[in-house]
Amino acid sequence: MDEALPALAALAGRLAGALGAEAVITDPVRLRTYECDGLTNHRAMPAIVVLPETAEQIAAVVRECAAAGVPYVARGSGTGLSGGALPRTDGVLIVTSRMRRVLEIDIPNQRAVVEPGVINLDVSRAVRPYGYYFAPDPSSQQICSVGGNVAENSGGAHCLKYGFTAHHVLACEIVTPDGELVTLAAGDPGYDLLGAFVGSEGTLGITTKITVRLTRVPETVQTLLAAYDSIEAGGTAVSAIIGAGVVPAAIEMMDALSIEAAEASVACGYPPGAGAVLIVELDGPEPEVAAQFAEVERLCREAGTFEIRIAADDAARALIWRGRKSAFAAVGRISPAYIVQDGVIPRTALPQVLARIDALSAESGVRVANVFHAGDGNLHPLVLFDDAEPGAAQRAEEVSGKILDLCIEHGGSITGEHGVGVDKARYMSRMFSDTDLDTMQMVRCGFDPAGLCNPGKVFPTPRLCGEVPGVRKGPHPYEGKADIF
Repeated sequence: MDEALPALAALAGRLAGALGAEAVITDPVRLRTYECDGLTNHRAMPAIVVLPETAEQIAAVVRECAAAGVPYVARGSGTGLSGGALPRTDGVLIVTSRMRRVLEIDIPNQRAVVEPGVINLDVSRAVRPYGYYFAPDPSSQQICSVGGNVAENSGGAHCLKYGFTAHHVLACEIVTPDGELVTLAAGDPGYDLLGAFVGSEGTLGITTKITVRLTRVPETVQTLLAAYDSIEAGGTAVSAIIGAGVVPAAIEMMDALSIEAAEASVACGYPPGAGAVLIVELDGPEPEVAAQFAEVERLCREAGTFEIRIAADDAARALIWRGRKSAFAAVGRISPAYIVQDGVIPRTALPQVLARIDALSAESGVRVANVFHAGDGNLHPLVLFDDAEPGAAQRAEEVSGKILDLCIEHGGSITGEHGVGVDKARYMSRMFSDTDLDTMQMVRCGFDPAGLCNPGKVFPTPRLCGEVPGVRKGPHPYEGKADIF
């Protein structure tokens, strides 16, 4: 690293010339601000941070990095939970937080064009006067950026009905790893490059402009909270609702430990003594919602709820959601440190997997709070530990890994919406074969032959783009080519 310091200092000087000195950070104290994303147990202080304000400035930074052979990582608001924006100590961190303009609102075509630093919720605020909103709603939507949502293909509580970010992105202007500005759009002829880019965790390029789909505000919204003695009983209600053919906008569940944390943090006032609470929200045309809501209420009662609360207005609805939306941060009230995990299982496996997680927690002595999108089986176990206790972090990591193994064992995935990043890269080979991983890396190499764009993320071991996989004796026809656009 010391040998690289003169080269990095020279690069910082060139970047200051391109962006202005105030947009380039090299002071170690200020650099420390950017050493991690929302997953704080992975930290690395970047060598240089840049704060561009335009797409052309990002392109200039990438060209300088490419010419110098210096790795770079893009970062939005830093709310990611997989270490996807973890910087390189020998590289440049490109922070898009100054690019916060809503560039265009096109109501007739139900779309808007935004810069990557625009906050998720601000898109909805900008178009709400026209009767529209931006459907993806991660729990961090008040602070997470749309560029980060694109990188991770973020979801949220309402992804059961409305899908993930990928379903609401129509085009992306990106800076390719050779510094070229290119637009990828849905419906482009040839390969679905936009589909490959959304959710690629910043490994294929940096988005500089996003065209998003807008959704009309529903005619009516109905929300209820049902309290149960156990999480298994709540799971029974979820299965009954989905089995009845009802597709709510959201079905969320929290267990007793996560409820305890939420109460300590935001005083959400959930029913005392609940082993689990289920939040069900329906939206759409009023007659349809009324009929489905009556069915949902009946099924919740049949599953054994001891209390049902129905939101009478928007204020009551916000109060019901308050505890769920604050759950991740709230756990800090009951634990000095924790790991936010993210896995997916079939809905039918919820009772078995949750029971196994309880058993893992009891056997290891590591507490686990469960918060999850029950409707689509997207689990968010919060693995709690005291980082001041020797060995506690390692035990928590082991439990976290075993939870991911459970997801794979039951036909699920190691991630639903938080991404793989650096945190779960070592689990990729448990889910995918060597051939699968090689194919994925060939796509990555097609975009980034030099391997400088967010290296070290997603894959368990890096692969050089000129390296020939073991199952193939000759070079792949696209190896080393960057002109696939």
